[in-house]
Amino acid sequence: MSLIFDWLFSEYENTPTHFIVLEVIAIVFGFLSVLFSKKDNILVFPTGIVSTLIFVYILYQYSLLGDMMINAYYFIMSIYGWYIWTRKVDESHFIPIEKATARENVKSIFIFIGTAIFVCIVYEVFDKWDGWISYMDVLTTAIFFVGMWLMAKKRLENWIYWIVGDLISIPLYYYKGLTFTSFQYILFTIIAVYGFLEWKKNLNKPKETLLK
Repeated sequence: MSLIFDWLFSEYENTPTHFIVLEVIAIVFGFLSVLFSKKDNILVFPTGIVSTLIFVYILYQYSLLGDMMINAYYFIMSIYGWYIWTRKVDESHFIPIEKATARENVKSIFIFIGTAIFVCIVYEVFDKWDGWISYMDVLTTAIFFVGMWLMAKKRLENWIYWIVGDLISIPLYYYKGLTFTSFQYILFTIIAVYGFLEWKKNLNKPKETLLK
């Protein structure tokens, strides 16, 4: 057991204590955010804001520009999503969960491509290319950008993007030395599967309140 523990967490040997504490706090709030998202609860956004702000700082220190931009984008989209989710369709109903329209699917493709190109330019300008890790970073950034946009609009398909991105992120974050975050993405993947199934059951069902 000791050998397994040492193998899993050896990457933290020279990591400052406050970085580890901040990572754990960000993970806890990120986990809560995903749980609230699964339950279609508006608290997904304030908890997500706390998590993303901390990760922006951590990832900047690690020079992981793509991941840092993902979290900065999450922060912005959390504010946007918070506004969208509290808008009323009428006097007693809020925005329901729906499937993405054909137009939104086309927009998703453009967001994916545009994000990938933008992140590639950033890596090129700052000379941060580091083999396959950088390419995977570009891929996950583009996937998560689309997923967050669809979640803010309460579209069922957002979970598909989260599941794919989470699966890629599990080995990627472990390789980067962020073991706790890698474990977080294992939990995220499980929750995302349940989230997809739960949202699918509630398609087009307006709610009288978002807080339950």
